[in-house]
Amino acid sequence: MKHFKIKQGLICLGLLAIVLIAADHIDAPAVRGETTDITDVYAFEGADSDNIVFVANLQGLLSPGATSAASFDENIMLEFNFDLDGDAVEDQVLQAIPRDGVMYFFGPVAPTSTGLSSAVLTDATQSEVMITPYGDSAITATNAGMQFFAGPRDDPFFMDFTQFRAITNGEATAFNDPGMDTFEGTNVLSVVAELPKSMLGGSGTINFWVTANARQ
Repeated sequence: MKHFKIKQGLICLGLLAIVLIAADHIDAPAVRGETTDITDVYAFEGADSDNIVFVANLQGLLSPGATSAASFDENIMLEFNFDLDGDAVEDQVLQAIPRDGVMYFFGPVAPTSTGLSSAVLTDATQSEVMITPYGDSAITATNAGMQFFAGPRDDPFFMDFTQFRAITNGEATAFNDPGMDTFEGTNVLSVVAELPKSMLGGSGTINFWVTANARQ
């Protein structure tokens, strides 16, 4: 059984059917540029209102030239964690592990352990999707009512970081309208899973976070 320990994570908490975003593009030197660097997580209702979509973006600020060489780290397991009863402990997890150009998914399923370490849940529902190469049309795959994607995409996060720094330095008092998108033209590596809401169950409220777990 393969064990993974959390190296770096990002939390996003909220309700179903509401767009949720958390961002962390400008990290401390210890994690900036690492393959475990999570830039954003998103959750939103799918085109089918019975579904919910979860997105984790990694390795931000990739230039188009760098994106073609960027890849998911095969020693890192991305874990989507779902707290369904409000106690801030994961009740269900969906694991994503890259191997040889394919992203493998396990779950969602109750984890064998919670907290700082995880084991690959090989007995859970297994799904897979080819990782879309840079510049290609999106490759998606469906299994057991779920849909998946993994690969590079244009960074959807918008922020005028230059003006933000001017405000925090006391050089300006407000954002410009319109502002300038600091992240325009940069890319991220995305992992996307669309699930039926009924698959997660619970009370209808989901606390959701993503961790990047390094192989031990």
